Amino acid sequence: MITKTERLSRPASASVDDNSRRLCAATVDMAKRFCMNRVPRRVWLVGLGLAVGIIFAAGGSAGADPRKPSCSSVTNEGTVFKILNNQTYALCATASCFVFNDVAYCKCDVLTGDSISLALEFDDQDVCTVNEEGVKNGYMVSTFSVPSSVSPNGGDKAIYTCPSGSDGAYAQCDGGICFKSTRKQSFPGFDEPLAKDEIICSCPITLQSPADPVGYQIAGPFPCQTSFFDNCKRTTANNMTGSTVFVGAPTGTADLLAFLLTGSIPPSNKCFPPPK
Repeated sequence: MITKTERLSRPASASVDDNSRRLCAATVDMAKRFCMNRVPRRVWLVGLGLAVGIIFAAGGSAGADPRKPSCSSVTNEGTVFKILNNQTYALCATASCFVFNDVAYCKCDVLTGDSISLALEFDDQDVCTVNEEGVKNGYMVSTFSVPSSVSPNGGDKAIYTCPSGSDGAYAQCDGGICFKSTRKQSFPGFDEPLAKDEIICSCPITLQSPADPVGYQIAGPFPCQTSFFDNCKRTTANNMTGSTVFVGAPTGTADLLAFLLTGSIPPSNKCFPPPK
């Protein structure tokens, strides 16, 4: 059952590493149920939304004052997410990243509004308190909202699905720390200086295991380009210094987060690999 309570912080109940794995686990566990039934991928995404919708409806909702920054909790099958209401945050969902010394440095967008993240609890703090403290300390946190650039209504990007068996790498930016000093500055790996509404976020890199039954998704150009699926392979996307990787997550994660945040799964441009 999903429950939602307005609060700014809560005592830590797990280590940072444990919380970092929950985003993937929440999607992977649900995906395995559908994979065992061998249903088509599009059906899996619809099933994911319906399953989450049933759980979400059971818990109801609580409205936060949209005029004031606030934070609320959403608990999905034991995994705690935080909704950051009317706060400034970094959106990295469609970002490209420069790899340096096993860390992905991603060029993300600075937005103000509602977003969602794993709770990422430690000591007496979580993603909400960290983002709040960043306002006066030169940083912000990367969280998720639905990127307008993948909308069928004029979006120039699409969600590319790397199927099971892929062995590429991607940046997992939920909870990444982003540095305000990088705005309007040049940064290694990017040809042009950042705009005033762009920021560099540091994100861990996930090396996909070919044995993982669930693939992953990254954002790329739209209309779909077959050559972009090279980024599903480790020969192209890896953790070597100087490489370029894209922000991604296990297949269906973006739809799950969108539903938890907004109560719906909006349409988006999608690209699938050509049949073998």
